[in-house]
Amino acid sequence: MPVILPFEGHVPKVDSALFIAETATLIGDVELAPGTSIWYGAVLRGDTNIIRVGENTNIQDLCVLHGDADWPVLIGSRVTVGHGAILHGCKVGDDCLVGMASVIMNGCVIGTGSIVAGGTVLAPGTEVPPRSLVVGVPGKVRREVTKEEIESLIRHSWEVYLDLARRATRGEK
Repeated sequence: MPVILPFEGHVPKVDSALFIAETATLIGDVELAPGTSIWYGAVLRGDTNIIRVGENTNIQDLCVLHGDADWPVLIGSRVTVGHGAILHGCKVGDDCLVGMASVIMNGCVIGTGSIVAGGTVLAPGTEVPPRSLVVGVPGKVRREVTKEEIESLIRHSWEVYLDLARRATRGEK
């Protein structure tokens, strides 16, 4: 069973989630929309502010989501958050891909349809326009995301994880 802990009267609302791995930890004011999957070793700490995760979004292995007193974590629908990413007090729009080992800091806003490349670090307060490819340390917008990338990378990623979550829920390997 995953670790689901109350904090100051707030209990994570996870009933509509599709899959929560047994080694995931959810604390406090966390709400998961239908179709959400939270994978192995992920930690969602809703102790200092709220965490909201949209429909069909996947939070992969070893991710950390944590708010700050002034900054909640708001993640849209159909978002993939890659292995080991850290999202701290930020907002991610719908239909985004946040690459593995990325760090998204307080006050960052990632526009709908954007891709944050693996290993990218977004400095506090960075605003990423919709349909942007962001790369580097510090992260910089390199170009606009193409329609093909939205289909082949963003859509494909969340669909694969939706299928994996359904299979994991049924106990398939």
